[in-house]
Amino acid sequence: MNRCPFCDREDNMIALSIGACGPCLREGNERALSFAHDAHVKTRREWGLPGEIPRTKGGIPCTICVNACLLGEDEVGACGLRTNLRGQMAGVSEGAAKATWYHDPLPTNCVAGWVCPGGTGAGYPRYSNSPGPERGHRNLAVFFTACSFDCLFCQNWTYRHGTFEGHYSNSQDIADATDSRTSCICHFGGDPGPQAPYALKASAEAIERAGDRILRICWETNGSEDKRYMDEMVQMSLETGGCVKFDLKAFDDNLHRALTGVSNRRTLENFQRAAERIGERSDPPLLVASTPMVPGYIDEEEVGAIARFIAGLDPTIPYSLLAFHPQFKMSDLPVTSRQHAERCREAAEGAGLKKVRIGNVHLLS
Repeated sequence: MNRCPFCDREDNMIALSIGACGPCLREGNERALSFAHDAHVKTRREWGLPGEIPRTKGGIPCTICVNACLLGEDEVGACGLRTNLRGQMAGVSEGAAKATWYHDPLPTNCVAGWVCPGGTGAGYPRYSNSPGPERGHRNLAVFFTACSFDCLFCQNWTYRHGTFEGHYSNSQDIADATDSRTSCICHFGGDPGPQAPYALKASAEAIERAGDRILRICWETNGSEDKRYMDEMVQMSLETGGCVKFDLKAFDDNLHRALTGVSNRRTLENFQRAAERIGERSDPPLLVASTPMVPGYIDEEEVGAIARFIAGLDPTIPYSLLAFHPQFKMSDLPVTSRQHAERCREAAEGAGLKKVRIGNVHLLS
């Protein structure tokens, strides 16, 4: 049992890395939030990233994501991808990225697989090659080795090894990997946000090369991109039959900052912005949401708040509740229980959502 020093609560669902329980963080306990902030400073520095978001007066601005870094000379951005090198921005660009890729046979374990063309045949024949799952076709999974968030519970935290050590990929590489059996490209990671200019250019080149063949472009993101990039991502998915999958990690901003190190303001704004385009294509769904059910932190109260936000935009938006497995700095927490997941599903449906699914069921305890 771990103990929260701010309310003396003892529980096996209090992560030592954060040093506070979920209720104290959600209530805005200043000392608890300070503990969580210090955890992010420590974690970032462990990986060669700046402990704080760079805000150097007179520095070069980076406007790709919500962090809006201002980089002084020789400073590295919060994502670890860009550096002010003698007054010029160096690092990843529209033509080069830190990313790897591989092919997955369809249907695959995509967050949107239960509603997307590749997994269900939705949108056939315009956006899918078959009226059911696209067996015989495959997905090109593009994995970006950097992120704009610092999630202490990250399920893909090993991407960090590639932020500094990984090789650079050319935008043509993605087009070259998109063969006649590839019917969709999914950008994830890490997160595609910090490298959105590259992801958009590489996808456009792949679409052009595909000609009249079906090639859907999908995104799995924390939604913190600048709105101009988000608009382009949504438009590309809308035109090709792809979907934009937002990982809504928490609704309460205090809790979101404690878990991810970043505000959720931009994420919610972009989600709402994307939802305004839903009426332009009903099948397959343009927008999909998911939330990891982190024990002790993301409970039915938090899921209910997220679900009410989504339902207020469109109650038909598909929503996946994802099981948590102990990872990274929150490895001392238990696996999400089946009871926890069922309570969260009931809260989401009670908020008015019509399409709710529990994902990663095999992980539930």
